[in-house]
Amino acid sequence: MEANLFLMEFAKLFPELNLAIGTGIMIFARIIGVMQFCPPFNRKEIPSMIRISFALILTIMLTIVFKPSIIPDNTSLILCLVLNFTFGFVIGYIVNCIISAISSAGDIINSQLGVSSATILDPSSGTQASLMGNFFTILAVLILISIGGIYWILNAFIRSFEVFPIYSTSLPLEQIINLDYLVKITSNTFVVGMQIAAPILLATLGQDIILGTISKTAPQVNVFQMSFLFKPVMGSLILYWVIPSLVNVIEDYITSFGQIF
Repeated sequence: MEANLFLMEFAKLFPELNLAIGTGIMIFARIIGVMQFCPPFNRKEIPSMIRISFALILTIMLTIVFKPSIIPDNTSLILCLVLNFTFGFVIGYIVNCIISAISSAGDIINSQLGVSSATILDPSSGTQASLMGNFFTILAVLILISIGGIYWILNAFIRSFEVFPIYSTSLPLEQIINLDYLVKITSNTFVVGMQIAAPILLATLGQDIILGTISKTAPQVNVFQMSFLFKPVMGSLILYWVIPSLVNVIEDYITSFGQIF
């Protein structure tokens, strides 16, 4: 009871500061929603203290830029917090879908090289991940940063306040995002992964044909054991040879979806 009286008296004495604090809390919730699901902010390699500090600094800057507005009557602050967090999640989810499509290419390559059992702990998700999948995920995040993806994310975040004001109580999904692009991103994850992994798939297919021919012409040769030796070695060499081209392909893929923001 005393706390409520204190807050009421504080709002009367410092009305502008009270409005700024309310606006800042909503902006902070939206930023946390983005950082929770959006690469590279959701990487566990980035300490939580740094992420929270960056979110606070960005919150203060945006609170100064955007004029604090009066809370409408009969508005649930808890609902506004949840919706702002959800809106930030939507932005982060879009970026995560783009990165996941590239990560799937690494999983396909990892399977074709015959090293599916070689997994590592991915600190960002807390689950076991394939070697190539983790490599392509980190590569995609680095390319996203190098081509200005962070600017796209921040620009989308700032423009989000025009589409979805701070104290809105409904999400206008048709205005938030181009649903056609969202469907395209989520449905083409496997297709994009196959396109990126195509050079390795063709190379391993050629090796299988050669080894199959050897097994028919010389049955005494243990082709099964030879495949465990040749597939990882040849696949790694081909990957090393085509990785510059794959970088360009990944860069073009991420750039093509830059307009979704």
